[in-house]
Amino acid sequence: MTQKIAVLPGDGIGPEIVAEAIKILAYLNTDMDLGLEFEQGLIGGAAYDATGTPFPEATVALVKNADAILLGAVGGYQWESLDIAVRPEKGLLGLRSELQLFSNLRPAILYPQLVQASTLKPEVVSGLDIMIVRELTGGIYFGQPRGIKTLENGERQGYNTLVYSETEIRRIGHSAFKIAQKRGKRLCSVDKANVLECTELWREVMSDVHKQYPDVALTHMYVDNASMQLVREPKQFDVMVTTNMFGDILSDTAAMLTGSIGMLPSASLDAHGKGMYEPIHGSAPDIAGKGVANPLATILSAAMMLRYTFDQAEAADRIELAVNDALNSDIRTADIYTEGMHKVSTSEMADAVIKALKVRG
Repeated sequence: MTQKIAVLPGDGIGPEIVAEAIKILAYLNTDMDLGLEFEQGLIGGAAYDATGTPFPEATVALVKNADAILLGAVGGYQWESLDIAVRPEKGLLGLRSELQLFSNLRPAILYPQLVQASTLKPEVVSGLDIMIVRELTGGIYFGQPRGIKTLENGERQGYNTLVYSETEIRRIGHSAFKIAQKRGKRLCSVDKANVLECTELWREVMSDVHKQYPDVALTHMYVDNASMQLVREPKQFDVMVTTNMFGDILSDTAAMLTGSIGMLPSASLDAHGKGMYEPIHGSAPDIAGKGVANPLATILSAAMMLRYTFDQAEAADRIELAVNDALNSDIRTADIYTEGMHKVSTSEMADAVIKALKVRG
């Protein structure tokens, strides 16, 4: 059976890291006869430069017909002066909205080889394994009305709308509880119910959804406290579920506990398991084209694709074990380098993962 992957390299370091992930997938495709097919498209700033829009119709058609999407990154300094309606990030938001990729899975896992790369004490972060489930297609990023207007006194005012329907909250709640059932059966729902009516509803609905998952322990936490607790005692968390904006912020905080944002993958799924897979880091335009970016987050995103959309757990396991083996060989890209290690390029790190795949067979 053929599985079609839409490949969207995007901007900045996106083309470099995606090329290395495709190299890994291509090897396994041959070795395990996975039936994968790849077709490339434009997104973000690269799409704007070529077509005048960050999410062209050709890309819309491509992703709709694909079984999964592998994305690099979008954005860069050269597009920051554009009108907000056509900035690269609008391509990413449009992609999420068009495909209704409402459930964003962001794991924060600290590999034992990288404990010293974290800025927190080893005893605080050793063994860290958190899954943050972020609602991705609602909330303040999509709410209407929004904009910038000029008041009668001539002063400009910016405004956005935070809005969630009960249906949207239930949908992400079910997704989070099901993930918690497969892990440590502990779910922390993060909100700001003490001051925001929208998240007061969030808390009420999450508590109601919990009745269908009695085997999962549910707790609630305000987002400001959750931010503090992630730094103070991160291993208290197993699965966290939260709104679009809160999840955006908290997942980046959790990422840095692991030593480098360059190590962390993500998945964005629809109701049927079709997903977009991408590293959680940005386009890093300052290092684009230098061959120093860490490709492991993108490679691990490809592993998540195999696991969650294509139900190829064995292939996913092989990639994750190979990444671990590569790290055991004491090679590091610049972002995770420590004294005594061997610093390698983007392509050399991916080559080490392929070597480990071959050794394990």
